[in-house]
Order: sequence, then C-alpha cells, then structure tokens
Amino acid sequence: MAAMELLILLFSFWVFSLTAISANKEPISLSKLKMFVDELPDMPKLKGFSMINGTPVSKSLKIGMFRKKWKFHRDLPPTRVFAYGASRQTATVPGPTIETLQGISTRVTWKNHLPSKHILPWDPTIPIAVNVTNGVPTVVHLHGGIQEPQSDGNSNAWFTAKFKNMGPTWTQKTYHYPNVQHPGNLWYHDHAMGLTRVNLLAGLFGPYVVRNPHVEGPLKLPSGQEFDRHLVVFDRSFCKDGSIYMNSTGNNPSIHPQWQPEYFGDAIIVNGKAWPLMKVRRRKYRFRILNASNARFYRFFFNNGMAFVHVASDSTYLARPAKVQKFLLGPSEIADVIIDFSTSASDVAILGNDAPYPYPSGDPTDNINGKVMKFVIRKDHEVDPSRVPGKLIEYPVGTPRDAIETRYIAMYEYTSPTDEPTHLYLNGKSYDEPVTETPRAGSTEVWNVINLTEDNHPLHIHLGLFVVLEQRELVKVDELKDCMMKNNDPIKCHIDKYLRGKKVHVPAHESGWKNVFKMSPGSVTKILIRFSLLQLRTPYPFNASAEPGYVYHCHILDHEDNVMMRPLKIIS
Repeated sequence: MAAMELLILLFSFWVFSLTAISANKEPISLSKLKMFVDELPDMPKLKGFSMINGTPVSKSLKIGMFRKKWKFHRDLPPTRVFAYGASRQTATVPGPTIETLQGISTRVTWKNHLPSKHILPWDPTIPIAVNVTNGVPTVVHLHGGIQEPQSDGNSNAWFTAKFKNMGPTWTQKTYHYPNVQHPGNLWYHDHAMGLTRVNLLAGLFGPYVVRNPHVEGPLKLPSGQEFDRHLVVFDRSFCKDGSIYMNSTGNNPSIHPQWQPEYFGDAIIVNGKAWPLMKVRRRKYRFRILNASNARFYRFFFNNGMAFVHVASDSTYLARPAKVQKFLLGPSEIADVIIDFSTSASDVAILGNDAPYPYPSGDPTDNINGKVMKFVIRKDHEVDPSRVPGKLIEYPVGTPRDAIETRYIAMYEYTSPTDEPTHLYLNGKSYDEPVTETPRAGSTEVWNVINLTEDNHPLHIHLGLFVVLEQRELVKVDELKDCMMKNNDPIKCHIDKYLRGKKVHVPAHESGWKNVFKMSPGSVTKILIRFSLLQLRTPYPFNASAEPGYVYHCHILDHEDNVMMRPLKIIS
C-alpha cells in the first residue's frame, strides 16, 4: 500500500474514533419492530410573515440547528440527531414547516449550534468543506426557491458554530427569501460541500410552502391543518442503542475509506416516525409528499387500490389534475396529491413502495422497506366541501423556438479496477473547474442531458424551472460511452446517430414545470429551462448574476458529494 493511501486510512480511522457514534456498530434487524404503532406527527409551523391591521408584512425568523435526541419508534431508544427549530426544545426531524405568502418576503437567520464533532462518519478524501473535528459546517439551501445567490446556500458558503469558521463564499448571516415565485411546495436542507449526505442523514431538512389564498382559494382543494398535510418520507437504519447506522467502510477503501455510492436504510420514516399510522375521515385529503431520502426512490401505491390525484409537482401546480394508481418519486421530488378515502372499500389502507434500490436495477423491496404507513379510515361517510377542479393553474408554456442556447450535459460514473464506483462527474468536470454553463437572466435554454451511467439521477437545477420535452433511449450505449469517455464531446461523438431508441412517455403528473427530474439511464432527456419568473416572464427582482452564483447537481446526495455537481453562473 502506498504511503499516501496508508496515511488516508489512518487519518480516517482516527476521525471516526472521535465521532459521537461508533462507526463499527452493526445495524439491527428491524423485523422485530412492530409497524404502525406511532401516530403520524404534524410538524410545528413557523409563519414567515406577520399580520398588521389585517395586512401581511415581511417577517424575520431565527432558526437554529441543534444536537438532540429523537424518538423514531416506540420501541427504539432515543436517537442522537441534528434538528432544525426555533429552540433546542422545539427542534424536530424533519424541521418545522415554514409557511410564507407569495410576494411577502421572509428573512431567516440560520444559527449553527452544532457540536465540534459530527455524530456520523464522514470521508476526508472527497471534496469537503473543512476538517469536521473543528466544528460541523452547515449552510442552508431553499430547494426550489427563487432567491439571490447570496441566499441560495452555496456549498462553499458554510459556517460552523458561532461563525468560528466560514467557507470561501460565505457572505451573510441572514438569508432573504423574496417569495416572489408562484405558490407551491419547497423544502430547505443542508448543502455544505462534501457533507450534505451526512448532515441530511443526521436530520437537517424541513418543508417550506409559498401560498397565495387569492389564487388557490377558488380551487377549493382540501385545506386547513387537518386536511392539508405534509408527508416527509425518508429511510434510516439503526444500531442497537438507537443511533443512526451508517457504513464505516467504502467500496474502495484504499481510495475512499468511507464513501459509498448510495445510502439505504430499511426503516421507512414519515414525519419523523417509522411506519406511522394516521386516522382519517372518509373524505378527501391533500398530501404534499416529499422524498427526503439520500438515494432511495419510492414507487407509491395503495394495497386497496385507491388512486392518487396529482395537483402539483415540485414547486408548481399542474394545469390539470392527473389520476394514477402508482407513481415514482425520486430523491428531492415533491408530489402534491389528493387522496379520497371515501372511495375505499376497506377501513384500512397501507401505503406501499415497490421501487428497487438503487433504482432502477437494484434489489427489490421486502416486507420491511416495502411498507410506508397505514391509514385507518373512519366508517361513517360525511359531507365533503372540497373538490378537485378540472382545471388548476396554467402557466405560459415555452417551446424550443424560445431557446437562445442549446447545451449538452453528460453524466459519467468512474470506477476502480474492481469496477466499484470512485466518483461521478457532470460533463467530465469536477466542481472546482471553471464554469461552463452561463445562461442569461430572463432567457430560455434547451439542455440535452445524456445519462451514460446505470443509475437514474434526479437532476436539480438551482433557480431555473424546466419542462421535459422528450426522453429517448439511446442505441449502442456502450459504443457512445466509449467515445464520450475519450472525447467528452457529444458533437464529435455524433450523438444524433445514437438518438434512435424508444421514446419514453413523460407522465402527465410530471409534464408541468419542475426543478428536479429523473434522468433515466442510457437515455437523453431534453428539457426546456426558463431563467425568469414563471408566471410573469419578468426579470428577477434581484441581481442573479452576483457571486457566488448557483449550481446544478444530481440529488442522490452520495453522488452530489462526490462530486456530481457543477457551478451555474447567470449573466446579465
């Protein structure tokens, strides 16, 4: 073994010995844990606006990140987590739901109260914020938000407790969210360089919603605290003492001592409880379902055949509702659905999951990770004043003719001599190489995303919103991949001659404007991106070209950290 490799291993083992959780602990079998014994929690809410004489006005919030204990299951010991909240006592996993109004800005001062050492193992050989033994770096990204670069949560804008250490692009303590965008669902989460996967595993994420009662009220969808609920779904494994289990040895330990390409846990958690139950009335409910897992896809279905009616996807309403029996949700995607429990022939409904992991060609689900939660339905029927209208909210639709630039984005996975993944890149470049994607503010572009890997990668683009124009399977993928690995040039590799495979149908519930989409393996996905306010086609009310800019990346967090992420620079 080379001296440098030995040094990396020794350093890593020293770091792991300092963590608050023993990295050598084995995961416990969850088969003995009884399902559906904990009630589904409704997370606390923080209003991002104030009312003065009946008029909404801007509000400032202070939200901290705390280490605390959290009960994921009745029969599990309390788990050490990192949690968001207005105080340590009120901090939760997931964090509080931040409720805002369209056009009324919210300011948030994010406070890092985390300890000097992480509670989970981390890998010093991937690009990382700072030595984690000197304090846990964090920075918050509002996923799906339309905000200035200084408030976007750049990965190198991290900071440790009391701002003792700050990243090279750190600029300000208080973030400004103008909430000028259309009403819809967002979420906030940690985005620190190389630590996103462990910081989210520890618990740093929560929902954020932008409302407009004047626009949404006439739709008469299910509303109010009882009938309009957030479901934040994620997976975890646990050790015997209740601590979160995360592997301590990488696929290529001589290259990356700890990093593995995906994290999967067997326990399916909803709103902080493993396999919870919810008692519901025999009427319509609205559920805003967020996949907050690191890498797990979910293909949701009901065991009694009930349907899902999609009314929104990610941060945007659909033009028309879309009814399905089953749907796939990738990491970081949000499905906004109506479920009508009056259609159930039974008094119990199990929400299930049958998505392989890794998706699409991994292991099948089993009796543990194939169940999500249980609904217990009241027998009595009742009058339901809510409805699902035939039309929802329609936004201007663009065409490729509107695009002033066409780009190709290639997804690569690199492997060791033993064919184990070592790192992933976009366009064959690391994050630190000079920016190559420089869209003009207010413009529309077409991106052709070429997935040359065997995984499905949910691609998230900060600031921009996009619609999927087409997804087409490639022919002779290995031949194209060989050329691209050598030349990294789709034009030189004659990409058009490989674009002759089957055209994949884009589901109706994903046909609207998105901020993340699942890039199928061995396919090219053509998307139309708009870098302007969607509903008005007007410029941003801030300088989007300021530093430190934005990014785009795969939202499988283990991929993003190593380093399937590139800078995105808006120009005036």
